[in-house]
Parts: sequence; C-alpha cells; structure tokens
Amino acid sequence: MNVVDNLQRIKKELLPNVDLVAVSKFHPVEPIRQAYEAGQRIFGESRPQELFQKVGQLPQDIRWHFIGHLQTNKLKMVLPYVELVHSVDSVRLLEAIRRYCENNGLSVDVLIEVHIAQEETKSGFSLSEAEALLMGDLLAVCGERVRIRGLMAMASLTDDEALIRQEFQSLTALYRRICTYREEGEVAALAQFDTLSFGMSNDYHIAMEEGATLVRIGTDIFGPREY
Repeated sequence: MNVVDNLQRIKKELLPNVDLVAVSKFHPVEPIRQAYEAGQRIFGESRPQELFQKVGQLPQDIRWHFIGHLQTNKLKMVLPYVELVHSVDSVRLLEAIRRYCENNGLSVDVLIEVHIAQEETKSGFSLSEAEALLMGDLLAVCGERVRIRGLMAMASLTDDEALIRQEFQSLTALYRRICTYREEGEVAALAQFDTLSFGMSNDYHIAMEEGATLVRIGTDIFGPREY
C-alpha cells in the first residue's frame, strides 16, 4: 500500500466541510509518519496503551482522536493526549470523564456514540436514549469541563447502500433536533455542538452525502491491519 498516494486520493474526494480522521489503530509508527509528512494531522486510535506509546514516538502537533471503547480505568492514558473522544457510550463513562477532568484540571471534547446499526454487538446509546440525555440536565452530568461536540455512529456492515443511507439519515435527523434544542436555550455543554462523525472506508461517500463532518478511514489509507 502506498500510504501517501492513498491519502492524497481520498483528500481529493472529501467535500469542503468534511475532515479526515486517518484511522491508524493497529498500524506501526512508520506509515503514520508517512501520512503525517504528507500533511495529515488527525489520527484515530482505539486502544489506550497503543495511543500512549504512539504519542511519545510521533510529532507533538498530531491531533489525536480516540475512536474505540474507552474503559473508565484507562482515562489517564487517553484524556491528556487527545483532541476528541468519539466514543462516549454511557452516562457512567461521561460522568467518569467529568470527574477525571475536574480532578486533573483538564477540559475535553467528546462525541456521544449512537447505536444506529442492525448488529447488536455495536455500542452506543439508542436514538431515543441519546435524545433524552442531550435534552436533559447536562450540567449535572458534564460539569463545566466536558463539552459535547456532536454525535458518532457506525452503520451496519452490509452492501445494502439503502440501509446504510437510512441509518445515517436517522443520526442526522437526531443531530438537527439537538441543534434546534440548543438554539432555543443556552446549554453550556452543547455550546459547540457541530460535529457528526460517521463513515468509514466502505461507506464514507454515502456519509458525506448525508451530512458527516468527520469521516474515519483506515484500511483505504493504511491497508489491512498489521497487528
């Protein structure tokens, strides 16, 4: 795989309002460095230990995003180093992030993970649960140091493009309802609610058409996982 050629091809396809998260999880440092030298700055990791190791080996101006399941006992290996946590999938995790930030003088941006796929194995709030959370008492959950920037989801793993599009549309519809709610009242934790993270190597073209502002692409840049 030619990482630089792949990256340049994908960037030419991105719409103007869409940013690329180069999903570098399970890949060694060298191809990440190649992507960095070609101009990529946002990289996505899903395992705390792997992220922690790479932070120490790669340029300090990389904008790390955490995109995997985050356990509450691994916050110290993630929160000090990332620009955005994509995968907040429970109130318990959101509260743990708030406490960690308050105890360590940090502020962090997060996305609420929403379960829109057919597979039960995927994580996240249901659409109705996410809506209830985001229209509830967020100050009590987030405090003043956790900012909810938007929503994240994964579509079903299928070749049925109509189903994928329908799932993405359900997320976008929720996003718009939350934006309307935010505009009608002053909700501090939603002050910068402007991000939709969905779309991966197999469906990012559909995702962009349906309103994604972040697409998470790994295989089409780096090839199959190396470890």
